[in-house]
Amino acid sequence: MGIETATNRIESLKDKAWARWTALVLLAGAMFFSYIFMDVLSPLQQYLQDQAGWDPQAYGRFAGSETFLNVFVFFLIFAGIILDKMGVRFTAILSGSVMFVGGFINYYALTDSFQTSSLATFMDHFINLPDTWWNITPFYAGMPASAKLSAIGFMVFGCGVEMAGITVSRGIVKWFQGKEMALAMGAEMALARVGVAVVVLGSPFLAELGGNISVSRPIAVAMLLLLVGLISFIVYAFMDKKLEKEIGNTEEKDDPFKVSDLKYIFSSKVFWIVALLCVLYYSAIFPFQKYAINMLQCNLGISAQDAGFVFFVFPLGAAAITPVLGNFLDRKGKGATMLIFGALLMIVCHLTFAFVLPATGSTLIAYGAIILLGISFSLVPASLWPSVPKLVDGKLLGSAYAVIFWIQNIGLYAFPMIIGAVLAATNPGIENPLEYNYTIPMVVFAGLGVLALVLGIALKALDAKHHYGLEEPNIKGEAEEAITPEVLEAEM
Repeated sequence: MGIETATNRIESLKDKAWARWTALVLLAGAMFFSYIFMDVLSPLQQYLQDQAGWDPQAYGRFAGSETFLNVFVFFLIFAGIILDKMGVRFTAILSGSVMFVGGFINYYALTDSFQTSSLATFMDHFINLPDTWWNITPFYAGMPASAKLSAIGFMVFGCGVEMAGITVSRGIVKWFQGKEMALAMGAEMALARVGVAVVVLGSPFLAELGGNISVSRPIAVAMLLLLVGLISFIVYAFMDKKLEKEIGNTEEKDDPFKVSDLKYIFSSKVFWIVALLCVLYYSAIFPFQKYAINMLQCNLGISAQDAGFVFFVFPLGAAAITPVLGNFLDRKGKGATMLIFGALLMIVCHLTFAFVLPATGSTLIAYGAIILLGISFSLVPASLWPSVPKLVDGKLLGSAYAVIFWIQNIGLYAFPMIIGAVLAATNPGIENPLEYNYTIPMVVFAGLGVLALVLGIALKALDAKHHYGLEEPNIKGEAEEAITPEVLEAEM
């Protein structure tokens, strides 16, 4: 068993560049496939309404369902505890399995076989809850049966994908702490962005293949990719096991994780600011992705496939820029400052979608705004996620990421439904999905950017006062220890 000290350091597998980057490829590859599935229906909103009867409300409820169990059944918190207790290997394989099961349910709900089944009849009379303020579920009376079952499958998938997210983050810290951690996290998220780029072009192409439109066809392909992702997690597990034979089990130390240790997370002011920043950023991006193709269709008067080509520059640009920003953060720092710039760009972009694009109908302006939004989004994973190990003790890292993802999921659950409701309310009597006015929904997204800007300024001020190291580079002569629970407690 290798023991690492400042003066006598035995090389382990993670010290070999090829090994740690191979581990990253396996982890990032699985997340790449999960992001493809997550947004596979986003470019097909028009077809879902025409073929399956999903109006904006039904689509919004489906889009928000992914995070329902994570938020209201606290599955993400349990996932974090599982990660801290069982380690990366077990949790990665579990998350991959859960994603595949949820993906299959989602696929079956949109097949012709389901439409003519007794299950469809059952779903028509199942969970028909009143569409009122207290109904926080994705289900309501009159919701199409296919949307209900799709939402159930998306819930299950959501449990797996969010568990995978915190597991991959923990795995990257395990292999890259003290090395190119921001670059690695940025590269992982960049590959995920490529997954979104693949979807916005590939999903309409597969749906329209052969001239026979089928919304289940792209889901089937995405489901098979989830199976490849599960295999990637299994291969990673073998590498992770070999690493632990060399360095020991760094996930279960002499002072193991206890549920009572969560108080050190919940009592930290700076941790809550980071968590709220995360929910604001991601609520202004991921729900936007669910509506972006239709928004471009309505404002530019183009097809779903042409809108996909316009939106394509967002994930592709983010993928290209994120590793560059990660490398800059590793070597130069300035993480909190980057978050502030990201919020400013987000505000400008969404206000452009709200007021400038509808007035001009300019494809060039659409490209420009989406490129800026991609830069904004690149600033988040490159600067936000590598900051967490600077704030939380290693044994709490899985739970810390889980709490952040849980809070993030509250926004990801609520805002697709909020935007769907706002879109329906501001377009009364509009039945053609190509005639919606998206001004108010885009203003809502811009408002999230304003709140993120305020919190980004507050985070930078706290860092200057307490010296958390958020503005400092990640690569140093010796990897610094994370702030311990005792330090977080002293902060109070």
